[in-house]
Amino acid sequence: MNVKHLRAFVAVAECLSFAQAGERLHLSQPALSLTIKGLEESLGGQLLIRTTRSVNLTPEGETLLPLARQLLADWDNTEELLHQRFTLQMGKVSLAAMPSYAGNRLPAALKVFRERYPRVNIAVHDVINEEVLEMVRQRRVELGIGFEPEPGHSLHFTPFCVDRFVAVVPADSPLAGCAELHWSELLKEDFIALQRPSAVRLLLEQSVAAQHGRLAVAFESHQLATVGRMVASGLGVSAVPALCIEQMHELGACCIPLVGPRIERRIGLMTLADQQLSVAAQALREVLIEQASMRR
Repeated sequence: MNVKHLRAFVAVAECLSFAQAGERLHLSQPALSLTIKGLEESLGGQLLIRTTRSVNLTPEGETLLPLARQLLADWDNTEELLHQRFTLQMGKVSLAAMPSYAGNRLPAALKVFRERYPRVNIAVHDVINEEVLEMVRQRRVELGIGFEPEPGHSLHFTPFCVDRFVAVVPADSPLAGCAELHWSELLKEDFIALQRPSAVRLLLEQSVAAQHGRLAVAFESHQLATVGRMVASGLGVSAVPALCIEQMHELGACCIPLVGPRIERRIGLMTLADQQLSVAAQALREVLIEQASMRR
């Protein structure tokens, strides 16, 4: 039994006429008769009683009719659903992004995507870099945005930009007037950091250790916004990716280029190397890459 069989049966059952059913389906009567015969043979019994004057349903045909209608409705709905997803008239895609990107660059790209594909839903997971990697590996999301992963992670990486760390100091601090700031000066102040296992925290600790020893932390937080507010309130200083400069300024803190050492790392889009993306994810990937290239 297949869709062609069911369409033919429902047409004849509703018209109670092979001639009218054939016109509805644009089939000749011999072809329609062969289709109904094939259905009856596949099911093992008669569904229609045919005479020279009338067509009627057998009890088995009466049983099949409402089921056939439902099956055809489900089939048509499935075809329409997939058509809409393939043409981006609807759909859903999940994306994980580290907070420094999710809270600063991502909204502008999502606005462009929404204008082009208003019926495609996007689920954004704002999580630390390590969780971005894990969610992509476990296929919990199709796309991830974060620091470039180490080699051998079976991830495809498309670079967006090279992000450089900047110092964050209170607006009324004497340090706020510096054109650039050396780490040795910054570390004289109470330091506010993101909590482990944040990639930002780990990268700072690894980069600073060689020249300045262990990073002494006075305050910790899970959120960049909280770090910014704590600095703005005069509790200490911090260092964040340059992506966060606008956010830090909005919170009332001041950002200054950092040297000695200069810490930078590539940020970009990650997908599983062996994963076929959905049409919606492919479209979002194109928009993200396009918008990132415009900001270089």
